[in-house]
Amino acid sequence: MPAFLLLLTLLTSTLVVPAAASAPARAPSADPRPRFGWPLAAPHPVVRPYQAPTTPYGPGHRGVDLGGPAGAPVTAAGDGVVVYAADLALRGVVSIDHGDGLRTTYEPVTPAVTVGRHVTLGTVIGHLAPGHLGCTAACLHWGARRGEEYLDPLGLLTTGRVRLLPWDGSAVSPTFAGSFGDPAGAG
Repeated sequence: MPAFLLLLTLLTSTLVVPAAASAPARAPSADPRPRFGWPLAAPHPVVRPYQAPTTPYGPGHRGVDLGGPAGAPVTAAGDGVVVYAADLALRGVVSIDHGDGLRTTYEPVTPAVTVGRHVTLGTVIGHLAPGHLGCTAACLHWGARRGEEYLDPLGLLTTGRVRLLPWDGSAVSPTFAGSFGDPAGAG
């Protein structure tokens, strides 16, 4: 066995197994419903992906643009409280606080909710309006952040399932499926 594989095996068994063995077992959730879902009905093509800014005020794309028809219902991606529902810079914006510092934003929309309203996953919060910069047809800019850190909202769509693929020893690290890179949870 090559030395680096032996070292990797020792580190993994030393660091991961005791931590997992000491962690308390968690009961499965009684609610089979996912915590987050798509804010537009399928199909919802990603017209422009998330691009993390290199600095807090640097360039980037702090969300994803999802293609959809003008007037389509926009739904809450998860349970929360509406904290903003009005025009901002001549565009309709809705923002939902999901707790634990997590907020999602949706624009351009014609809001159908008011500030303070409790919403659940799938509640219609507005209708898609045309005019988002960079879209030839209508598209929804869907953003997410935790505190001051912007996140890729597609990462909210994970199913929680992780599957290790077979490892034949030719790769140094395992491959994961059903994580942030696989929003449909396939695999």
